[in-house]
Amino acid sequence: MFGSLFRLSAAVMALSLTACDDAPRFTQAEPGEARAGGATTVNKRDQNAFSLPSANLSPTRRLDFSVGNSFFRSPWVIAPSTTTARDGLGPLFNTNACQNCHIKDGRGHPPLPDAANAVSMLVRLSIPLSIQEQPSYAKLIEQVGVVPEPVYGGQLQDMAVPGVAPEGKVRVDYTPVKVTFKDGSVVELRKPDLQITQLGYGPMHPDTLFSARIAPPMIGLGLLEAITDADILRNTDPKTADKEAIVGRANWVWDDAEQKTVLGRFGWKAGQPNLNQQNVHAFSGDMGLTTSLRPFDDCTDAQVACKQAPNGNGADGEQEVSDNILRLVLFYTRNLAVPARRDVNAPQVLAGKNLFYQAGCQGCHKPSFTTPATAAEPELANQVIRPYSDLLLHDMGEGLADNRTEFKAGGRDWRTAPLWGIGLTQTVSGHTQFLHDGRARNLLEAVLWHGGEAQAAQQHVLSFNAEQRAALLAFLNSL
Repeated sequence: MFGSLFRLSAAVMALSLTACDDAPRFTQAEPGEARAGGATTVNKRDQNAFSLPSANLSPTRRLDFSVGNSFFRSPWVIAPSTTTARDGLGPLFNTNACQNCHIKDGRGHPPLPDAANAVSMLVRLSIPLSIQEQPSYAKLIEQVGVVPEPVYGGQLQDMAVPGVAPEGKVRVDYTPVKVTFKDGSVVELRKPDLQITQLGYGPMHPDTLFSARIAPPMIGLGLLEAITDADILRNTDPKTADKEAIVGRANWVWDDAEQKTVLGRFGWKAGQPNLNQQNVHAFSGDMGLTTSLRPFDDCTDAQVACKQAPNGNGADGEQEVSDNILRLVLFYTRNLAVPARRDVNAPQVLAGKNLFYQAGCQGCHKPSFTTPATAAEPELANQVIRPYSDLLLHDMGEGLADNRTEFKAGGRDWRTAPLWGIGLTQTVSGHTQFLHDGRARNLLEAVLWHGGEAQAAQQHVLSFNAEQRAALLAFLNSL
């Protein structure tokens, strides 16, 4: 269900380290390079490095950040409850607090073999019906991007309130796959095999498509939201894209508030248009919490007990997550700051940066943008930022394919993941598991899984010797 691993030909062409003849050569850090988030950047390197407010946030506005933080961290409870501001969890859910998935505002991970619940990894579900096959699904595909599994919906929830059956259990097994460098060094990758067991509502549709997704880091999201559509779309046009860039593709998705199709930029397949909608869908799908934008529990017609369970909606019609709480959580998620880079002038880091460019990695991992004066929060405006992402879709090959479409994203497509803060993953989240499903146990494995449009860059890296590999990793870990 994850697609077969790419096959590395025994006759792979030997690639020169100067394959990109016009790649820049860096002998020192660029001006301001260490401040990845511009003036919002914070100087923190410990386990709380991803949990600080924008450095230029005023003391008064930090109060709203702190209140939003409390709603992001604290658990929600089952309704009815005396804790009326935080009740309404479920009936079906994956976790009871945002922080459980985004560990210390960082990266989630796949479940351990003996884990009772997946918690920081969820599984998307859909069935492969096209508009041509079922015209009645046209509106659903336009507004949801997929056709959800008829009984279990668009997301498997492995937890439930008492009296309601969880939808199932998630386990991930792995098959080892060896990849060999030009110098003979061998790296063993692991290919995931997703297992869904203990289904609570009978068998799934026989053609159900699955996509495992770990929770991504929360830093810099407001800065990414501030980038103009025009700046993102510039890299979809060969005439305006940077000459070294691989041309990406936009995902066009439904905006629930505007009731129209707009540019997508958040989520592993850029399936959400803005942070508020991302938060709303997470409250709904991950915790079963209603909002004014999504005022219904995530139950299908087949899940009768789920539909009949008590909820935490107020007598005055207010939803479980009030508009004020939603506003505060939005402010918090917009203002989680990016930590400063480390060792930007270290010789090994600069050597790794040159190798990154020589391999062509910057073609998708676009180093920088400048946010406009019209950013939603004044602190995020007019900032030179360095996320190392174009926020666009790219075909990543059969090895990473989930074979599941989402709006305009195909089964082999993934949004370029931002790289800022990636070197602090171990410090913050306590692990180094990367890619959409956490299959890569370190950054080198993540690079080696790249295929499709990134195949040339991946093969270039396979030509690196041990010293060059160490330099590339030093650069990535400095981000």
